[in-house]
Amino acid sequence: MNEVVEGALAPQFNLPRDGGGNVSLTELAGKTVVLYAYPKDDTSGCTTEALDFTALADEFAKVGAVIVGLSPDPVKAHDKFIAKHDLGIILASDEDKSVLEAYGVWKEKSMYGRTYMGVERSTFIIDGRGTVVRVWRKVKVKGHAQTVLEAVKSL
Repeated sequence: MNEVVEGALAPQFNLPRDGGGNVSLTELAGKTVVLYAYPKDDTSGCTTEALDFTALADEFAKVGAVIVGLSPDPVKAHDKFIAKHDLGIILASDEDKSVLEAYGVWKEKSMYGRTYMGVERSTFIIDGRGTVVRVWRKVKVKGHAQTVLEAVKSL
């Protein structure tokens, strides 16, 4: 299991995204990337997080940052999620979980005494050179997008 830490080079990715096409770290070089991993489209916490990042998307853009949500959901689910909630962020699909594993967020979880594999809600700020400059793990959604924006502004 990889654990991506601050100061490390960010694992590369090139994944299918909402609306067709791909999104890659290489194509985003030179920009600050806010990569946030979340468990599942259209669930309550994930919807709140996506709406919070969408509400601040213009402010992130003003400081040269791009927001990319990452989950194991297929592109079709991402497209429905975006349409239903009018989201204004990129959603990348990692169905084989290779990028989630590379970032160390595909983990064993437990609920009601049952263990299963799932996404640990996490956020990474990657600078324009591809270095991870901030990491949040086991994210609590409330206020998180604003916290991330303040961190990006302070870079």
